[in-house]
Amino acid sequence: MSWRVVVISSRCKLDYSMNYMVIRGEETQRILIDEIAVLILENNAVSMTGCLLSSLLEKKIKVILCDSTRSPQAEMLPYYGAHNSSLKIKQQIAWKDEIKQQTWTQIVREKILNQSKLLVKYEKSKESEMLQGYTKEIKSGDISNREGHAAKVYFNALFGMKFTRSDEENPINSALNYGYSLILSAFNREVVLNGYLTQLGLAHDNQFNHYNLSCDLMEPFRIIVDQEVRNRIPETFGKEEKHQLVDILNKTYRIRNTGQTLLNAIKIYSKSVFDALEEENVELIRFVEI
Repeated sequence: MSWRVVVISSRCKLDYSMNYMVIRGEETQRILIDEIAVLILENNAVSMTGCLLSSLLEKKIKVILCDSTRSPQAEMLPYYGAHNSSLKIKQQIAWKDEIKQQTWTQIVREKILNQSKLLVKYEKSKESEMLQGYTKEIKSGDISNREGHAAKVYFNALFGMKFTRSDEENPINSALNYGYSLILSAFNREVVLNGYLTQLGLAHDNQFNHYNLSCDLMEPFRIIVDQEVRNRIPETFGKEEKHQLVDILNKTYRIRNTGQTLLNAIKIYSKSVFDALEEENVELIRFVEI
């Protein structure tokens, strides 16, 4: 089972040898490809052989490419992640609006509940109770936008009344966005591996968003990033802070009464959502315990 998140930060050449990824830099290192779940290339001076690229795609390993600021810029996945992708895509297109709305309602409720729980940890009981109240007001498909109302209360309670998510220069926002992008990439991988299209979402429906479905699925997991950032409150956001956030993918969380790395928890949760949509039964959804 793949489990390692590998980050390449220095100039080097990556090639393939007998099922190993060979890293040729100041020193030569070898990593068994079957152990790799995610490969992050932070340095633009990294070169890769075609043989290694082909092997990574064959093993369905998520490869994230970063820009000159070491922020995720693109990702590489195979065209098809399942042998029956054509069937899965037909089923995805045929999902009924009712079950999509029911599923989205459950996802939003879980997200707000997780936000409420986190606020309790930081002694924000008043705001936590407000969010608890919002969960009771959610209508099918969240047509009253309780998610949006909860977000304003939540972020102001977590990071201060002057904090706004629209401030792109704020290092807190930079950290949040970087962490969210890592989790989004993990969900993109699961959507593709299960044979579905990332573009066709449940509630997210932006024609310019290639990852609408992944954005839907990841919502309850955002709190994992929020907590990491809140614990650190970074004054700057650079290489060291990014590597600290990458480590959340290896941390253990409980789902279905078992301890799993975040990557495995995402796998289990995603499959349960797909089962719920296919069988039209939201009780099949299994959320991670946060």
